[in-house]
Amino acid sequence: MADETLIDGAALAALSLARSGVPCMYGVVGIPVTSLASRAVAAGVRFIAFHNEQSAGYAASAHGYLTGRPGVLLTVSGPGCVHGLAGLSNAAVNAWPMLMISGSCDQADAGRGDFQELDQVEAVKPFSKFSAKATRASEISRMVSECLAEAVSGRPCGCYLDIPSDVLRQTIPNSEAEKLLSEITEDAGFQAEEALETLEIDKAVSILRHAERPLVVFGKGAAFARAEGELKALIERTGIPFLPTPMARVYCPTRTSSPRRLHDRLRLFILVDVSKEEIELRKPCVGLVGDAKKVLNLVNRVIKDDPFCFGRSHPWVEALSKKAKDNVGRMEAQLAKEVVPFNFLTPMRIIRDAILDVGSPAPIVVSEGANTMDVGRAVLVQMEPRTRLDAVTWGTMGVGLGYCIAAAVASPGRLVVAVEGDSGFGFSAMEVETLVRHQLPVIVIVFNNGGVYGGDRRNPDEITGPYKDDPAPTSFVPGAAYHKLIEAFGGKCCIAGTPLELKSALSESFTVRKPVVINIMIDPYAGAESGDCNTRIKGWNKSFIMGK
Repeated sequence: MADETLIDGAALAALSLARSGVPCMYGVVGIPVTSLASRAVAAGVRFIAFHNEQSAGYAASAHGYLTGRPGVLLTVSGPGCVHGLAGLSNAAVNAWPMLMISGSCDQADAGRGDFQELDQVEAVKPFSKFSAKATRASEISRMVSECLAEAVSGRPCGCYLDIPSDVLRQTIPNSEAEKLLSEITEDAGFQAEEALETLEIDKAVSILRHAERPLVVFGKGAAFARAEGELKALIERTGIPFLPTPMARVYCPTRTSSPRRLHDRLRLFILVDVSKEEIELRKPCVGLVGDAKKVLNLVNRVIKDDPFCFGRSHPWVEALSKKAKDNVGRMEAQLAKEVVPFNFLTPMRIIRDAILDVGSPAPIVVSEGANTMDVGRAVLVQMEPRTRLDAVTWGTMGVGLGYCIAAAVASPGRLVVAVEGDSGFGFSAMEVETLVRHQLPVIVIVFNNGGVYGGDRRNPDEITGPYKDDPAPTSFVPGAAYHKLIEAFGGKCCIAGTPLELKSALSESFTVRKPVVINIMIDPYAGAESGDCNTRIKGWNKSFIMGK
């Protein structure tokens, strides 16, 4: 009788991911995980190879947000794992589901200073809801399944799986592997708590019914929960004014600034969150624990049985509507001006109009950078839910190219438009090679104002000391040819300094739908330090609230 076929840990891990319904992985290969990546591709899991684990991690975190299922990051041991923590922490803070898998040193060599040795399970603890380490190959399939399920259970978060190199090489009989794999089911769907009581829903509706100045504020958790239909029903049925956070425009296109410090000024009377712990931390009058889509459906049922509506003539609604109209009017007046050399508003308006002309499906807009992102949040209007990705809760810069790649992979058929500050672009600019290698439909637009917030704008009389001839801490090479970077890899590039040049570049790029970098030359004096809303855009009140 012939010996039974054996399967190693790397192949078992790959098959476990495939059986769990994981469509793709992002990462950087090397010792000891190269074979895992290759086996994953053979098993039907697409592998998108990056130049840096940070960008790959940001891609995995965004994939979790866009799809509702954990994005998967693969890293090598030691420094690869540490670099991957950027993406894992981004997922943790934003409550996005993600699984990070790292190779590690042989178990027998632990504690002896082995190559790239690190106690990785301990290192990931601050950013991981659940961590596991396989000590033998037979544990891998179960741990993959557990980590994927934990990432989406309750409040979504990142999870971590450590697979030592000796476990990746270890073999088990194929029959045993098949038995282990047969126990895996694609059950990594969102598992919301079902602890709501009719009394809690009734109390919440009563508060809304008797409120003098109600306001519905919804965040990216509502977008993650696919709650746009329920939100639309609530708003249209009650007439209550609403305010979405920048990535939560799941109800209808609005123009709002980022409510960065909203919780500091707003008392939460009703809070819906999938996490009981989050509700206990915020201490609202009524806390509704559960998935936003399911909770709002129950709220709408109660309202339907005994309807009420804050009509347009209601003083609160009328006041907000007037304020919103005035603010939008002032913004449009500023946007209508054609300023050359470019400020931030003129090119942003041209980009907005080009995106709106695309139609459906709407492009996914990725944005980062201090002035670039803040202005873009108010100007770039999203027509469909989950079509915006930016620095979000943690204000993470460097996410742009990773987000772009995840958006293109997770949402095939959509154009992806990245609007980047030159500083934000610089964090991950090398990933334009990844765009070209995979021929992803991503247009990267760089707002080039010569530095962080702008170029060297120091008063010459104030520049003293032994390093007075050094460039300013905020400045980059003036007029940097960022567009030439993608050309080195065979991609297309454009440079624009006038409205006509920018319109032409956008029209051609949007039509071709191939990787392009457009370098927009911005006046280095046009920006201001992030957070200084009073001076960033002079003459323009950024406090936009859209009511009913």
